[in-house]
Formats: sequence, C-alpha cells, structure tokens
Amino acid sequence: MPGATAPTLDEPRTGRLTIQYAPDAETPIVENPPRFTWLPVIEDEALYLLRLSQDPAFPAAETRTHGPVPLNFFTPDRVLEPGTWHWAYAVCDAEGQPVTGWSATRQFTLAEGLPETPLPGRASRFAEAPESHPRLWLDAARLETFRKAVKADPDHCTWARFYEKSVLPWMDREITREPAGYPGHQRTAPVWRQTYIELQEVIYAIRHLAIGGQVTGDQAMLDRARDWLLEVASWDPMGVTSRAYTDEWAYRVTNALAWGYDWLYDQLSDDERRLVRDALHERTRDIAEHAILNAKIHLFPYDSHAVRSVSLTLVPACIALLGEDEGENGSGEARDWLNYCIEFLATVYSPWGDADGGWAEGTNYWMMGMAYLIEAANRLKSFAGIDLYQRPFFRNTGDFPLYCKAPNTRRATFGDDSTQGDLPCIKTGINLRQYAGVTGNGAYQWYHEELARLNPGTEGAFYNWGWWDTHFDELTYLTDFPLVEATDPPSGMRHFKGIGWVGIQHEMADPDRHIQFVFKSSTFGSISHSHGDQNAFCLAAFGEDLAVQSGYYVAFNSSMHRNWRRQTRSKNAILINGKGQYADKDKARAMAATGTILAAEQRDDHIYIHGDATAAYQSLSPEVTRAGREVYFVNGSYFVIVDSVDADAAVTIDWLLHANQPYDLGRTSFRMTGETAGFYGQVVWSEAGKPELSQVTGFPGVDPADYAGLPESTCLHATYPAARRHRIATLLVPYRRSEPKRIFNFMDDQGYDADLYFTDPDENTFKITLKKLAKS
Repeated sequence: MPGATAPTLDEPRTGRLTIQYAPDAETPIVENPPRFTWLPVIEDEALYLLRLSQDPAFPAAETRTHGPVPLNFFTPDRVLEPGTWHWAYAVCDAEGQPVTGWSATRQFTLAEGLPETPLPGRASRFAEAPESHPRLWLDAARLETFRKAVKADPDHCTWARFYEKSVLPWMDREITREPAGYPGHQRTAPVWRQTYIELQEVIYAIRHLAIGGQVTGDQAMLDRARDWLLEVASWDPMGVTSRAYTDEWAYRVTNALAWGYDWLYDQLSDDERRLVRDALHERTRDIAEHAILNAKIHLFPYDSHAVRSVSLTLVPACIALLGEDEGENGSGEARDWLNYCIEFLATVYSPWGDADGGWAEGTNYWMMGMAYLIEAANRLKSFAGIDLYQRPFFRNTGDFPLYCKAPNTRRATFGDDSTQGDLPCIKTGINLRQYAGVTGNGAYQWYHEELARLNPGTEGAFYNWGWWDTHFDELTYLTDFPLVEATDPPSGMRHFKGIGWVGIQHEMADPDRHIQFVFKSSTFGSISHSHGDQNAFCLAAFGEDLAVQSGYYVAFNSSMHRNWRRQTRSKNAILINGKGQYADKDKARAMAATGTILAAEQRDDHIYIHGDATAAYQSLSPEVTRAGREVYFVNGSYFVIVDSVDADAAVTIDWLLHANQPYDLGRTSFRMTGETAGFYGQVVWSEAGKPELSQVTGFPGVDPADYAGLPESTCLHATYPAARRHRIATLLVPYRRSEPKRIFNFMDDQGYDADLYFTDPDENTFKITLKKLAKS
C-alpha cells in the first residue's frame, strides 16, 4: 500500500566457495568499467537494479542506473570517469523499479589509464551479427573470400595440409554409431577415455568434412558430412551421451551437432534441419541448465567442468542456434543462454585467477581452459565483434605457462597433468601463439616454436588428439590473427598473486644455463585440480627435471590420484607428525587448507620468496601454530630453503624431496644424478637436531595397476626429531653433469643469532641470519 517500506534485501555473508561482493575499497580495480558481482537472492527469476555515483548520497542527477539486470553479475556498456565511486543494488520489477531496499553501499576507486573493456548491452549486442549460416569461424562473406583464396593458392593458411590430414581421412571412415556406455553402467577409465576419443573424432568428421565440402564445392563430401550428422542427431540426448552420464562425452556430441547444423544448414531438408536443431537444442539445454541452475556457477564459480562448458560447448552451440529457436513455437532460450555465457566470460571469468593471469588449477588445466576459452573468444569476436582479449587477465595469462612450465620441463610444476611425464602438450604452445597474436609478445611465440621443436609428432597422443586437431587450429589462427616474430623470453620471476604461485625462469632460452623453480602457497587450497601442496616447490635445470611432482594423473579419483598425487606426501614439502594437508573430497575443507605468499621479491643478488602454509597444516594438525618456508635463489645459481615450524606440542618433521632417480645419501647430504644434470643438497642447520636420511622408491598405498609400465620416482625423507620449534636450513645446488658445482657454507653463531654464509668458487658470498630460540 502507499508509503509501505520496501522489503529488506537479503544480503548474506560470502564464503570461501561463493562469488564475492565486488568491487570494494580494498581491491585495486584493473579495468574500466569494473566488474560488479554480488550474492543472488533466493529467487532464480529475480531482476536487479544497479546504481553508481561519485556521491554516496546517490542524487538523481549524478547517478547512473543499470537495470533490469537478470543476473547477479554485470559489466556496464560504457567506461566510468576516474575517481572514487559508490554502488549499491536492489531487486527490481520488469520496469526497473526497486521492489526491495538498497544493499549496503560499497566504494571503489578508478585510476586513470586503465584498459577500457565495456560490454555491449543485450539490446544491441547482436545487432551486426549475421543471421545466415555459417556463423562459426567464417560467415558467408568471409567463406566466399576464403574459397577464392584457396582456389588461387591451395596452401592458403595451410589449407592443403588441413584438407589432406584432417578432411580426406573421414570420407572413408565408417560412421560412428551411438556408444554402448559403460559395462553395467559402472564407470571405468579405459572406456571413458576410449569413448571420449571416439566422440572427439565425431566432431572432426562432421566439422572438417562440412568445411572441406563447403570450401571446395565437393557435393560427395557434403553428403558424407550430412550422413555423419544425421546419425549423431538420431542418438538419445538423454542416453549414454547425456551430460549426466558423462559430461565430457556430452560436450563433444553437442559440439559436433553445433558445427554440423551451422555448416551444413543449406544441405539439410526442412525435416532434417528440424531433427538436428531439436537434438542440438535439447542437449544444449541439458548442459546450460546444469551450469546455471544446478551447479550455479554464478554463485559457486569453482566447478571446473561446469565453468569449462560455457566456453567449450555453450558458446558455439548457442551461436549456431541463435534465432533458430525463436518465433511462434520457439523458446528463445539460446539467446538467454548465450547472453549468460558472454556476461559470465566478461565479468566472472576467470574464477581460477586474477588480472596477473594465473590459473589455480595448474598449467595443464590452464592449457585446457584456455584452449576452449580461445575457441569461444574467437567465435564471439568473429560473430558479434565482442573482444574478450582486451581484459587484463587475457593480456597477461600467457605469462603463467611461460614462467611455470618451460617447454623442456615435464614434471616440475603443480596440479593434475594428463601428459604422464611427457613434455608439455603442444596445445600449450598453440595457446601461447594465440596470445602472441593478441598481444604482440614475442616471448609467447618463442615458447610455441620451441615446444614444437622439442615435441614433434605428438599430435596423435590421447592428450592431444582426444581434445583438439592441431591442423584445424593452424588453419583458423592464420585466417584471424597475425604472425608474430619470436623473441627470447626474459629471465626473472613472476608472482601470480591471485593464486599464490611464484615462477622463476633463469635463462630459459639457453639450455646450458636454464633453471626453472616454481613455488606455491595458494589461497585456493586443494580444491578441484589443486593438491595439498602449499609451500611446496619444483625444480628443473639444464634440460632435466630434478625435484619433481611425484606420481601420475591417470584419472580423476583413481587410487593414484586420491591416495598419492593429491596428497602432500607426493610433494617437495614437509610432513608434520607424518601428516600433510587436507586434500580429499570435502570442498569446504579443501578450500580452507590454504597458504599465502607473504613475499616474492627480486633483490640485488637473489630472489626471495616467503610462504605461509600454517592454515594448510592446521587442517590435519591443529597443534601447529606456524608453518613457514623461505626460499633464496642466489646469483642465478643455487637455493637455500629455510623451514620454520612451531607447535603447541612436540612434533616431528619429514622433509620430502622427490626425484626421478634414487639418491646417493650421506650423513647430512644427498645427491641425485640424472642424464644431463643433477643436484646435491646439504642440511646446513637444524635447531632441533640432525635428521635421519632415508629414501623410498615407488608409490606406497597405490594400486600398482595405476602405474603399470611407468617409471617410479624416489622420495628422500629427512626426518627431524620431535620438538615444539623447528628451524631447518637446506642448501640445494643444481648443476650440469659435465660441470659439477660446489657451494661452500659455514655458520657463525657466536652471538644470539645463527649467521649462515654461502660462497661460490668466485668468492661471491651470501649471508642469511636466522633467529635462535632464545636470547639472554
């Protein structure tokens, strides 16, 4: 009734797993306009009104409003003036009138000169997008231009190679029939892997035959593509290739239908078109509703597969369907889903990192996430002119693999990795080449070329072929982006603050001088594809992995994955009373088992890193009051690692170091000799007493079937006696086998501190001072 007070807006507290209220006064803004996010109200159908003003009183003449906004995240369609701003939101009706009170007012400050990244509003977003088909990659006009270019030069944009390697083989291949699913519908890794490869090949057959036929005008090829498409469209959308049965299978089938519907549109009869469109629409709805309504990635954005489905499947499927499901009998859902995806990618993405470009799930899942993000970004750019690449995250994210997984490393980084100890997937380099084209960064192009040189002929390996066809990647890149000249990557350090990783690359372009060191202490804890590895490190040098992440990612939740690879005992870290950090299935506990990078600094003669993993160890050992690790990388030559552990009761420490070969053990020293390089270590000082050194080869507690035929690594244990306080200093010296290295050290503790001195043969001296237990 008139004068009634608007209902109170539900404004609950955020949690570790939820989206946050942003922007705020504490977090620097990195792009203009900023991205607005808040916790949604209970009602999924709620609409929101957003108001912005540089005056906290929000006077009407000086306030911008945006609404109705159908989601709890929003990117304005124009930039804001630099300065201090205030914002609030309310639930509104369809006319944009508030029906609740306003939220708390939050403040943020915009600096001058930020990247300008507005997002066109829904009303005008697709105004210039083509209504005809095809729409994915090329539109009708660009297709005609491409046809003429290929006719004039068969090798235009590597067309001849794509046609020979990726089109013609599918003309004679037997059409894949609907899979049978798992034996007894019990999931097994071999059937899962084999079926997803077969369904990826369905994409290749339909997409490549359709493109090949349209470019060359070969009707027999178009007919064969149609036969493949109609077979797949006949499969039960809610059967064994549905999202609920195995989402990776469903994504592939949906993508195959999207490309087929788009590129064979003019080859289908009305009835055939309806059959394919209905199958595509039902499968797209299944995936979209899971991401939006069930997984609620706008509220809980840490669901790896649901988030990936946005760029992997929903964007291409919705572009193919846009306008096709509207009208008298249509739902118009594709437009809503596509708007959701665009706004998610422009606002929330990436939940796994920040503007520094890091990816909390690790370099392998960066590769996968970026592979599909790049596909979606390129399709959105060519279809609707939406350029996601201007966002700071995408400008910087190429630095993550560049500094955390060099092209010549295999097991010297963190996270799940399906390459089983091989060199990085070539798709990592292809992604870097894409970001070279976007940013002009020649170091990214160097990475692409170096990885292609080191790792040729792996295009058919399951971790490549089961996910992408590199000939198609090459073709589409060269039609859309420029070639960039490679330049040697710089030496130095990158601190990816948002994920708690530090990557060091010293002389990466020179294998005889190259050293890689990666350190992690992450606020993401062990959620998703992260592990219990806060304050852990990995080391590679002179073309060989030295201190490695142990074990194999044979399958998610396998015995190897669950009992070894996710656990702290497989890391170059410490165990306290034999326990590591929480790394099991409870997402809340996994997200709470965190670490923090307190410092990551390039100093005059060394790089200094300081990580705090107290919370991570307290997850299983609440008596711990401090678990810190400091790293000194001195003169680009050697490392000193200082561990500090305090506890309310006496605790033992197991200092772990994993390598591909067994060690030669001394009383307080150890040495690992590899094929081209090696390293030695020495316990320089321990306040609680000397350790006992031992080693174990293999993976205790893991089903041997999970690593049958694969090499076994060795773990060094330096076991320290029980004490309430531990201060441990360890020297690590990597070297080329042809040129062994020695670093000499001594201690001066005549005063109240312990001064540790290190010197090389050239008499470069480095000192570390450690505080002793007590002063008189």
